[in-house]
Parts: sequence; structure tokens; C-alpha cells
Amino acid sequence: MNGIFIIGCGGLGRKVAALWLEKGERVSALVRNPSHAQELKALGVEQVEGDLDRPDSLQDLSLNEKLVYYFAPPPSTGMEDSRMKAFCSAALAHQKPERLVYVSTSGVYGNRNGAWVDENATLEPATDRALRRVSAEQALRAWEKENNGAVIVLRVPGIYGPGRLPLERIRKAVPVIAENESPASNRIHIDDLAQICLAAGQRGQAGDIFNVADRSDASMTDYFNAVADVFNLPRPPQISLKQAESVLSPEMLSYLRESRRLETTRLHRELQVSLRYPDLLSGLNACREQSE
Repeated sequence: MNGIFIIGCGGLGRKVAALWLEKGERVSALVRNPSHAQELKALGVEQVEGDLDRPDSLQDLSLNEKLVYYFAPPPSTGMEDSRMKAFCSAALAHQKPERLVYVSTSGVYGNRNGAWVDENATLEPATDRALRRVSAEQALRAWEKENNGAVIVLRVPGIYGPGRLPLERIRKAVPVIAENESPASNRIHIDDLAQICLAAGQRGQAGDIFNVADRSDASMTDYFNAVADVFNLPRPPQISLKQAESVLSPEMLSYLRESRRLETTRLHRELQVSLRYPDLLSGLNACREQSE
């Protein structure tokens, strides 16, 4: 391996970078403007200027034999990921990373009415947001097939952790769905996701897909109630799904219309990951301790 290269070095990217730096690896990251990346510099991450919305700026990236992580989100509109397509056609046109790990979303499975879903399930994206992720996965698989590459896809649900909790929403008493109507949901602590990304880079193989989630079996309302309880806040008021249609945001309603449970046997068997926070309560307690 010829170093680590991260596309989209936000909160998750910085955690993954720190894990690899601890192992003595050289880490670089794509940034739009190096002058705006002081935190990366402080970490010891080398900055490479480039913009996924400007394909010409990606042509000279040095990715050969590197482990590449792609964490950048798709554009906020449309049904395709134009950024991923630009990355594949420009940056990967004459480059071959040792492995490429892509963080996708479990939303590509669509609504399964609370059923368990493994990595062999058909993709049934129900939103433009999910369609853009399917587009990105397809672009990477096409490149992988044509170039005998190695792409590992992580299908990730809601990410929580310090600074990523709905505390303000709870303080404002924004309602949640009644417990008997609340859909099944999945989540992962950001620290566990970072170590999963590390394991995928170490042990993932070409064509691999891994569902990512902790071992909690909690609905979305269970999640909000648990956050409230751990942080000593009043639990949010509950309303019916029918009432929610005139109260909650369109984005939140789109999440509530989908329900599935992620099967993660493959993640633990093949990547040999031991979660630091296997259940919601342990993860939330850690978040509270870090905020004190």
C-alpha cells in the first residue's frame, strides 16, 4: 500500500485519517481550498487541492496503489451522482488504487416494512437521495469491472455521536411518531463506523458489500426517547403518522416512510469487527460523558 487518500475529509474522514496516522501511514486528503483545512494540517494530513464539481482539477491526482476512501456526498439534487462519475472518468481514468472504500447508504434498499435485509437484497431506492447513491455504486462497479479494481461498499444507516445528536430538536419539543407506529430503524456510532472503515481498507476484497449497523433493534422513536433520557431532557411528545403529515418536514417524513432492519453477519464475520458501542445505550452514555 502506497498511503491513504481520502475524498471528503469531514468528521468521519478525519477520524479515519487519525486511525491510519496512528499506524504510521501517510494520509492525504482532497480539499477544495487548502487555506480552509487547518484541522487537517494539525492532524498531519497532507492536502491536495481539487474539486469534485470540476473534473479537470482531478486529472492529476496520484492514487496508484493507494487505499482510497470516498466519503463525499452526492449533489443535493438529481437522480445521479455527477461527482462520482467525474471522479471515475477523470481521477481513475489512468489510476488504479489498491482498494477503494465507498460509504453508501442503507437507503438503497428502500422500504422493507421492518423486515431484515442482507447484502444480497435487491435495490429498491424510493427517493432521489437513494437513487444518487445507487448511481455512485454503479459507477464504481463499472470502473472496477473494466479495470480489475477492488471496490468495497459500506451501506450505512443513521450516524450518531458527539455533535450528531438531535438535542436541539428534543429541547424544542418537536414531536415524534407514536411508539406503536414508529418504523424500525438502524444506526451506528461514528467511532465504530471509523474502525469499520479501517477494517474494510485492511481486509475488504473486490466486490464486497457490507451492511453497517450496531446490534440495537430500536425504532426511530426509541432513539429520540433514549437520547432524551440519557441527557435528562423531557421525552418529545408523540403524534400519529397521520398527524405527522402536517407537522413534520418532508425530509423527516421520507425517512418515516421507510423501515428495515440491517443484517450485519457478514460485517462481523469477514471484517472481524468488534463494536465499541454495540447497543444504543452504551453509545449515548459515551456521548454524554464526552460532553461533560
